[in-house]
Amino acid sequence: MGVILLIFTGQVWNLAFSFYSSLKSIPREMLEASRIYRYSAWQRFWQLEMPYAAIGLVWNSIVSVAGGWFALMLCETFTMGTRSFQLPGLGSYIQSATDSGDVRALLSGIGVVILIVVATDQLVWRPMIAWSDKFKFEQVESADRITSPILELLRRSTLLSSLPGRIFARIEEPIFRRLSRTEECRIVHPVDEERVRRKPTPVLIAVGLAVLCVVGWGAMQAVLMLKTVSWPDLRLLLEGAGATFLRVNASLLISALWTVPVGVAIGFNPRLARVVQPLAQVLASVPASAFYPVLLIGLIKIGGGLGIGSMALMLLGTQWYILFNVIAGAMSIPSDLREVSSLFRFNRWQRWTKLILPGIFPYLITGMVTASGGAWNASVMAEYSQVKGQTLQTIGLGAQISSATNAGRFQIILLATIFISLMVVTMNRLVWRRLYRLAETRYKLEG
Repeated sequence: MGVILLIFTGQVWNLAFSFYSSLKSIPREMLEASRIYRYSAWQRFWQLEMPYAAIGLVWNSIVSVAGGWFALMLCETFTMGTRSFQLPGLGSYIQSATDSGDVRALLSGIGVVILIVVATDQLVWRPMIAWSDKFKFEQVESADRITSPILELLRRSTLLSSLPGRIFARIEEPIFRRLSRTEECRIVHPVDEERVRRKPTPVLIAVGLAVLCVVGWGAMQAVLMLKTVSWPDLRLLLEGAGATFLRVNASLLISALWTVPVGVAIGFNPRLARVVQPLAQVLASVPASAFYPVLLIGLIKIGGGLGIGSMALMLLGTQWYILFNVIAGAMSIPSDLREVSSLFRFNRWQRWTKLILPGIFPYLITGMVTASGGAWNASVMAEYSQVKGQTLQTIGLGAQISSATNAGRFQIILLATIFISLMVVTMNRLVWRRLYRLAETRYKLEG
């Protein structure tokens, strides 16, 4: 259950940010039309919000699954103090092969992961990408459509269109009618302020007091734990916070430099997409943690450390968030706008500044936000690793968390987590929220 919870927390926020960005990008006239036709909350969600967010959700689902693979080695086997935890799975198998230096077993584990990813790509993701292409917001249908043999087979299947379809229709139709039922106009009565201001029930008061007591007890225990942190430990944590912060942002910039042009090329060029898109999905879905042991063994042999190597390890886990969001943004740009840019003979600079960058901007910001979170998660493994009994470590919060976990120093873990939370919240307030507001007000597709 702990492993499932850790994987879930690494996947859900990526999808949440994607859906949030899509809601903020819905054209104003579409929202006004839903109000004019008196759509219920269910109708608005099912017929407007979900279709508009479909492309982004599909591509971010691929990244979320890749994030689940990424967390396997860290989740399925770890040490806390004198206790060692290990679950059966590919993550623990690859980690055991790395610790023992068995390159053959290591490559075998990575090969099994690649086979699973390839099968999932062809059986699940390719059909879903082709299916989501119909939700592109455009006035003119594109001449080049994304196809999938599996999806065509499912569409032509008589078995799926007969018995299961009828059963689903009988179950779904009455539920949909009830949820989408609009209320008729009725007389609005004055609000009874006395009823609104009525006192809470004793049950609510008891629950509130219980929650307050638990929070207060937890805060008191945290304060007592933080009092045991010495000044040298605090100074080392501050230095590590600065170093990890620089690595995270450097990895974001390096990732954006190559993912933006490559993602736009994949999203715009169907012929290139047929070749590069499956390869990118496979590389993104294979856990970056599977490549970590190979890189770490190479660093040990050449006598290097994790200073620059930790940034390379972060890039393996973060660049895909930006790439797949840029691909989704490029695919979401209406075909009629692209044709207009060709008719007016936009040069390359005008095409990028007037069409491409404004079109992918909301998706790019979502990719940067989720990649930032992925970089912070990757720092725990990138800055501290143990291979063949040798410990590789560099200055950073991730290294401090990993070493404190092995030593059972919970006060260091707590303080490092607080530092990470403060930096993430500060970046959200000062940078990401303002960029989301800019995307909502200036780069929204409206008539």
